[in-house]
Amino acid sequence: MANFLDNIRDYFSRPTRSQLQTLARAVASKKGVQISAMLQQQSDSLTKKDIADWRAANQMAIDYENPNRCRLYDIYADCVLDAHLSGCIAQRKGKVLQKDFRLVDQNGKENTAATELLQSEWFADFLSLCLDSIYWGPTLIQLGDIIRDGGPLRFNNVELVPRKHVIPEYGVVVRSPGDDWRGGISYREGDVANWCVEVGKPRDLGLLLKCAPSCISKKNMLAYWDVFGEIFGMPMRIARVNSLDEAERAKVEASLRDMGAAQYIVASDGTEIEIKESSRGDAYNVYDRRVDRCNSELSKVVLNQTMTIDSGSSLSQSEVHLEIFERTTESDATMCAHIINGRLLPLMVLHGFPVKGLRFQWNNAAAFSPAENRENLRLVLEYFNVPGEHITETLGIPVESPREAKTQPDRFFD
Repeated sequence: MANFLDNIRDYFSRPTRSQLQTLARAVASKKGVQISAMLQQQSDSLTKKDIADWRAANQMAIDYENPNRCRLYDIYADCVLDAHLSGCIAQRKGKVLQKDFRLVDQNGKENTAATELLQSEWFADFLSLCLDSIYWGPTLIQLGDIIRDGGPLRFNNVELVPRKHVIPEYGVVVRSPGDDWRGGISYREGDVANWCVEVGKPRDLGLLLKCAPSCISKKNMLAYWDVFGEIFGMPMRIARVNSLDEAERAKVEASLRDMGAAQYIVASDGTEIEIKESSRGDAYNVYDRRVDRCNSELSKVVLNQTMTIDSGSSLSQSEVHLEIFERTTESDATMCAHIINGRLLPLMVLHGFPVKGLRFQWNNAAAFSPAENRENLRLVLEYFNVPGEHITETLGIPVESPREAKTQPDRFFD
């Protein structure tokens, strides 16, 4: 505790004694160390980005001596506004977030009371932030205060520590984006480590690094297409005024400017109006095809295939693509399970949650339909004895002792 408070004092411009006492009481009373409150946060940059910016940002992020991801995160923030990319990410994340889970003991039996501890909003937010690390790279998750109000023990919330303040290569948090990591506070040791969960590999830059070139190109092509539409989308109106009177010329110009759905013009003798249609018809091949290619590239990066979000050409191909998608989401689910078992549950035990000796497990059986559960159970019963409790859990039918012989039910009516 003393070392932690000393670090806070040196780094954050010598807080007052009362502030240190407040912080000490917060740690002692099982309240979370609020890292975000210590940071000097700034607005993201929304300037126009190009491939040269992406390359420069990538170079800054992989610098071993002084890694800086701030410019790269600005580009990522621009990328996730892309409608197709956000749809791909939502599809992949949603497949994992909808899965059922449970906490089990060493014998594989579910502890229902412990499972209910995780059936809360804070845990859903925690899973979502874990999955975000796939796209953004290393993610530091701050656990909130522990709520003890007579109900289930829980964290009041979890939140993302702003990425620009986190230097994952060296495991420190800096006060302002771009500060030297040598003056930061470590989140891997001391009291801070008891309230934070680190997700992802320290030098991973996330899938958005691969998505950025396609997102930048797509945004530029859509902007160029808009310009094309302005220039060639509407017929050009040409007025030839056979008069030197400036008032007459101004009247004709105003009439052309105000032309709308009911087009007409009042002009003097000698005024000629010409509507010149555009003959350019290759916008589809130049712009739309490029946008389609960007979308397909984004689908391949995020979903590892294209047909679960785009239209396909055949049933057999769609089944192959669906299988690839299922494997991808199962990999994400496995990653989340490792993080929960290896990092979150030990911290919950440390803070007094009754989950000691339990293990997080995805309940894959819940993903089957009732018909699939019945068929699976029928196949197993042909070769093995199945406990009645399992049949009750699977089908919801109370089971007592087995029948002595398999007989047909009595016929009440002939």
